[in-house]
Amino acid sequence: MNGLVKNAWLLMFLLGCSTPQPVSTPTPTPTPTPTPTPNPNPNPNPNPTPTPTPTPNPTPNPNPNPNPNPNPNPSPNPSPNPNPSPDPALEAPPGMLLVPAGTFRMGTDHGGEEDEHPAHSVTLAAFYLDRTEVTNAAYAACVATHACSPNDAHIASRMHAGLDAEFNRPTQPVVGVTWSDAHTYCASVGKRLPREAEFEHAVRDDDGRRYAWGNDPPTPERTAFGRPLGLTPGHGTTDDVGSHPSGKGPYGHDDLAGNVWEWMEDEYDPFAYTRATASTGVPGSCTEIKAAQDLLRREGKQGFTGSNPIPFDCDHVLRGGAFNYDGPGLRASNRVHHPGHFRLVMAGLRCAKDVTPP
Repeated sequence: MNGLVKNAWLLMFLLGCSTPQPVSTPTPTPTPTPTPTPNPNPNPNPNPTPTPTPTPNPTPNPNPNPNPNPNPNPSPNPSPNPNPSPDPALEAPPGMLLVPAGTFRMGTDHGGEEDEHPAHSVTLAAFYLDRTEVTNAAYAACVATHACSPNDAHIASRMHAGLDAEFNRPTQPVVGVTWSDAHTYCASVGKRLPREAEFEHAVRDDDGRRYAWGNDPPTPERTAFGRPLGLTPGHGTTDDVGSHPSGKGPYGHDDLAGNVWEWMEDEYDPFAYTRATASTGVPGSCTEIKAAQDLLRREGKQGFTGSNPIPFDCDHVLRGGAFNYDGPGLRASNRVHHPGHFRLVMAGLRCAKDVTPP
C-alpha cells in the first residue's frame, strides 16, 4: 500500500474514542478501560497525542550506512523449507521451529517507507520461534494460573470491529493484549518475544523474498487479509491459527503475514537501519530513539515512520500484518509501531526462544 498511508486507517478508526489518554485523533485505550471507536479504513495505526519530552543530547545520523552487496534477485516463488537444521541435535521445543543461524538481507532499497531503507545484511544466531501465533486457549491457560493478566475479550465490540464471539474461539489468535501482556506470557512459558530482526529473518530466509511464502502477491488461500472491520455483512475476523498451509514461511511457520500483527521485543527505532549496530539487528536505546524522533520533527519529516505523528516516547514494534490489512502491506520489510499499552483487535503475539540459554 502507499507508504504514507500505512497507518492512516486507525487515525480515523478510533475517532470519537472516549479514553483517559489525551488524544487529538483516536487512540486505543490504556490497559484499564479500553474504549476505542471504529473506522472502516483497514490499516491499523492508532494515533495518540504525544506528550513532549526534553530533547536528548545524542543526535542520530540520518544518512544511511554504505549498502552491502545485495543478494541476487530472488526467485519468483521460493519453496518453503520444512525447518532445516544445521545440527541434528538442535531439536526444537514442542510447538516451535528452528530458524538457523545465518546472514540475511533486512529492509529494502526500493518501495515501502523510509524507515524500511536501506537494505542491509544482518547476522543472527539460531533461535526457535513458535510455529503459530499464541491462541486464545493457550493464553487463557496462563490466565488460569494467575501468571498472566486477562486480555480484553471484548476488544472487538469495544472497537466496533465485530462480535466478540467471532474473535474468541479457542484456536483463533489471542487479541486485545498489551506489549506487557505479551512479554509476560512468553516469560511464563520459558520463552521471550522475538526481536524485530529475528522476525524478518524467519519471514525472508536468505533469498530476500517479499512475503513469507515467496514473491507472489497475497491470496485468500495463503493468509487472512483485506477484511473490513465492522458489523456489516462481509465484515472480517481472524482465522484459526495454521489454517493457511500454502502461506507458510521458509522454515515452516504459519501466519507470519496476515491474521494478526505481532508484538516484538524491540522498541521502535526509525534509524535502526543506519546505526553502527544495524548488522546485528540491534536498535538504538530509548534515549537515542527519542533523539532520532526529535531530529525528524526538526527536519519536517512527518511520514518517515508512517502517517501518525512522529512519537515523543518510545513505541514498540509490531510485525506481520493483520486480517484487515491490505495485501502490499504484508511485505516482509514493513514496520509498524504503537505505544506498548495499546490493546487492539488486530494485534497478538508469538514467542521465541534462544537455542543456547544466555
